[in-house]
Amino acid sequence: MHADLLFTGGPVLTPEGRTATAVAVTGDRITAVGHDEVRDLAGPRTEVVDLAGRLLVPGFQDAHVHPVPAGLEMTQCDLTGARTAAESVAAVRAYAEAHPEREWITGGGWSMEAFEGGTPTKELLDAAVPDRPVYLPNRDHHGAWVNSRALELAGITRDTPDPADGRIERDAHGEPSGTLQEGAMQFVGRLTPPATPEDRLAALLHAQRHLHSLGITAWQDALVGDFLGMDDPAEAYLAAVDAGALTARVVGALWWDRGRGAEQIPELVERRAALSRGRFSASTIKLMLDGVAENGTAALLDPYLDGCGCATANRGTSFVDPGQLPKYVTELDALGFQCHFHSLGDRAVRDALDAVEAARAANGPSDTRPHLAHLQVVHPDDVPRFARLGATANMQPLWAAHEPQMDELTIPFLGAERAGWQYPFGALLRSGARLAAGSDWPVSSPDPLEGIHVAVNRVTPGGSGPVFLPEERIGLEAALTAYTAGSAYVNHLDDTGRITVGALADLVVLDRDPFAGSAEEIATTRVTQTFVGGGRVYAAQLG
Repeated sequence: MHADLLFTGGPVLTPEGRTATAVAVTGDRITAVGHDEVRDLAGPRTEVVDLAGRLLVPGFQDAHVHPVPAGLEMTQCDLTGARTAAESVAAVRAYAEAHPEREWITGGGWSMEAFEGGTPTKELLDAAVPDRPVYLPNRDHHGAWVNSRALELAGITRDTPDPADGRIERDAHGEPSGTLQEGAMQFVGRLTPPATPEDRLAALLHAQRHLHSLGITAWQDALVGDFLGMDDPAEAYLAAVDAGALTARVVGALWWDRGRGAEQIPELVERRAALSRGRFSASTIKLMLDGVAENGTAALLDPYLDGCGCATANRGTSFVDPGQLPKYVTELDALGFQCHFHSLGDRAVRDALDAVEAARAANGPSDTRPHLAHLQVVHPDDVPRFARLGATANMQPLWAAHEPQMDELTIPFLGAERAGWQYPFGALLRSGARLAAGSDWPVSSPDPLEGIHVAVNRVTPGGSGPVFLPEERIGLEAALTAYTAGSAYVNHLDDTGRITVGALADLVVLDRDPFAGSAEEIATTRVTQTFVGGGRVYAAQLG
């Protein structure tokens, strides 16, 4: 039989390395991997892609991403390009003036380092938008910037107590200052107008086009449910499936309501059955165990430090009761659910691993493939537990570099020893742990090649500063494997993530062979073509 698609003339990344120069595809599967002999499968209707020395890799998979909120934010007040407080305010003012019809000004993506202490004030927003409520989550979506009108509509005053899972930032007089952290975001977020089903579908398809342009052929949506005013993306996925428009392969992580307990598990079983069809599978549970280090809500084993380097009384926040977590995870594991943990601080990491260990002890070995995302601070004693328990380390490599949010808002409050435990990708790999990779977009760029650049260099793309914990760098092949086979494993997409005969033809053509260049140039690599199941879903415009 002749092949439908043939790649020739360039290096091919197989599980054994760059050991081939040609690949044949018939239907949606890879049918041959080799060298010149593969060309014999070309027929009169075979499409031939000349690699011209460029690298062919498996399709990238993002193991932790939020495409629908990202797509929505791209069409709202997008602050991701603002670098200073003045630029942020100017962008809000310009958006409000351009959209006088909007009842609320929504969007987000501002950077904490643009504002003193990482907490912008309502007065800044009031000067730009005095007459309409404004609600703008920051880039990590663990805090929101609001104006006086939004606080007024939510009834937030100096007498409003902090919620158990969040904090209202206050000025020296005790008045709400304009930043809401974690669970306090919901006071205003629940008042914002929900996106329409049509808006959510359009956002998903817009995000899918963008992700395909970056070589991403599959992903795990890290939050399928309602949370802090974010719209549930489930119906958008089903609408895309029914319309034949979902070209990516997607696993949805069903949101664990952290205000409830085991009584929600039967509902999650029902949602798994109701939502899984076509290329969308809702087979995972997302458990957010803690917050983020920058606002002091990442759960730590020992207290945060203050600005003078002295221990405080704050050890962060556990959003799910650590005493009950092993019970929940054991029951979910027995029901065949994968658990996807948001575990950023060392206490949250340990709590997640303890829960996985309890599930293994109670249920025996299983193929649920639990994974821990973020892993900013990992106690050295817990590094070897990942391999021993079969828990995958789901890394977001872009965060593992010196930049203002790290250097000004994190390291001083962790102290030198814990700062050295951050994002230990090298240590995890050396211990035998399986690595997967994701972006957490819209928190940070979804471009896998930028993430790979930081995983290899521990320096931001285009950066020239000091290397961040150089011993935690990993090799280019290991980083590529994390974004392909590693994330495919997490997604239970076992016939993807590698270029072997019989695998699905989810493939990406790069514009060069990054192995042939310097490590400092990895981030300049671009995707020229993306294929899902042998079908082209993206081609770069030339010229």
